[in-house]
Order: sequence, then structure tokens, then C-alpha cells
Amino acid sequence: MLALVFDGSLNLVTTYADPALRPGEALIRPHLAGICNTDLEITRGYMGFQGVPGHEFVGTVIACEDQAWVGQRVVGEINAACGVCATCRRGDAPHCPQRTTLGIDRRDGVMAECFSLPVSCLHAVPPAVPDTAAVFVEPLAAALEIVEQSHIRPTERVAVVGDGKLGAMIVQVLRLTGCDLTLVGRHPERWGVYQRQGIICTTEDHLATGSFDVVVDCTGQPAGLATTRRLVRPRGRLVLKSTFEAASEINLTMLVVDEVQLLGSRCGPFAPALRLLERGLIETAPLITATYPLTRALEAFAAARGNLKILLQMRSSD
Repeated sequence: MLALVFDGSLNLVTTYADPALRPGEALIRPHLAGICNTDLEITRGYMGFQGVPGHEFVGTVIACEDQAWVGQRVVGEINAACGVCATCRRGDAPHCPQRTTLGIDRRDGVMAECFSLPVSCLHAVPPAVPDTAAVFVEPLAAALEIVEQSHIRPTERVAVVGDGKLGAMIVQVLRLTGCDLTLVGRHPERWGVYQRQGIICTTEDHLATGSFDVVVDCTGQPAGLATTRRLVRPRGRLVLKSTFEAASEINLTMLVVDEVQLLGSRCGPFAPALRLLERGLIETAPLITATYPLTRALEAFAAARGNLKILLQMRSSD
């Protein structure tokens, strides 16, 4: 089959082996796949991954032991857990020590004509949600994880640092809490959709040190952590969403002195993400910069650097 493969460099391969149907899993033919910053970091060595990248998708189940799934349009959670260890039994499957992660860690991803994922990871897509919105479910769920982990009060001042792919989801989620919300970025040309939603958009140099109760880093680069640290007040909260292949430095002593809470935040709940899209509460269309066919995946990855969402078109939905 046709697949994009990373083995130290990105290559488009026409003879990649079709995945086998495994017990408890489904074979999925993707319609659309999104390129996110984690995919770009994989090409720089993140997680030492080799294989088919990609974890943001919407597609159709083409084979499964449970025939009820066959023909179903789905999105999927990216962590394939064992389901039997102590971590899984306590309901913490995303942190299963035996997990593989779609397109990131020891599991081929979605940038191919077919891929495999456990049925336990799948979520049916409501008919009212088009493919071009459903492909955003994974990053939208990651944004929702922030409010799942930490209560954002309507009275709090919140800053989201980073106006890229993930920041676009996070600010739209956090605005629903009613908080005093600011997007901190470097790309004013992207801000129209957020300003229309009532979100303040600005650059870092216009903001005072220690002026926010909660600051979220989704810059995808080490410098973002320094910015978030400067903006958070004593006894405030830092939420870290960035994953990247680089070292970062932070003065841990001053985190202690200022009693700042540091919260790592990763994957999130898919069902609420689908409900937000079904109810039209999240805008996705303005975030799509371009769509490329899988045959032009190398061009798509080059375009993804410095743009918002670049999509790969695998096939039309059924």
C-alpha cells in the first residue's frame, strides 16, 4: 500500500505492507489526516520513532471482528493500552506502561492507505460532523484535558501562549469557561477568528510579568516555557502542553519560592470533543491552510512548518 514512512528521513513508499487484522483491533481506511507539531518533531528525532507517522484522523472501519464497527466512520484515541495492568484497571489507560502510541511510539500511524487501532480506542463520528471537522477531534480532546485536570474559574485571568495548531483549539475551549482569556502569539494574521469570538490577542511584549492566574504553554519550543513562567503570578498555575525534541531550562528554585503549580497535560476525552463539534461550538474551517493528497505528503510536511492545519486527503468519505 501507499504510505508515508519515517526511517531517519521522510519517504513515500508504494509497497508498504498492509496491516494484519489483530484480535481486538480494527482496520481503518483514513479519509483525512492532520499534520501536527508532534509529527514535525518526530522528523527531528522525537521519541526515536520509525514507521508511519500521524495520529489525527477520521476514517472508515473496513475490517473488524465486531461487525457492528465495519462501515462506521470513526476517530480514535492514540494510546493503545494493554487493558489488564494495574494502571489500566484504575482507569488510567493513557498512561499504561505497556501502551503503544499511534504514529508516535511503536505503532504505525495514519498516514497510509490503511492502519490498525484497538476497537477500545474508537469513537463513532456523528453524521452532523463533517470529515473536515472530525479530523480535529484529537487536538480538541487534548485541549479539553486542561479543564478535565484543573478547574478554570470564570473569575481567573488565563493566557494561552502559542497561536499555532494546538493553541487554536485551546483558546476556543477555554473561552467557554467564561474566564478572562488572552492569546499570546506572533502571528496577528491568524487572530481574526479568535477576536471575533471575543478573545484578546496580543504579543508577549505587551504583557506585564506575573499578570495571569493560569498560563498554558503550547508553543512547541523551549522558549515558550520561559514566556509562560514570566507571565504567571505567584501561586498561579503553569499548564504545559508542548512536546518537542529539545532540552529546556527553567529555574525550579523560583517555582518553589513563588509556589507555582506545574501541570503536565497530554491527551484528553474524545466524547466531549465530538459533542462540541456537533453543536458548532468550535470553529475548524478557518484553521485549515491547505489540503494535499497523500501522494504529495512530502510537500505537505514542508508546508506544515509555519502554517496552521495542513491536511492529507487519503480518500473521500463513504
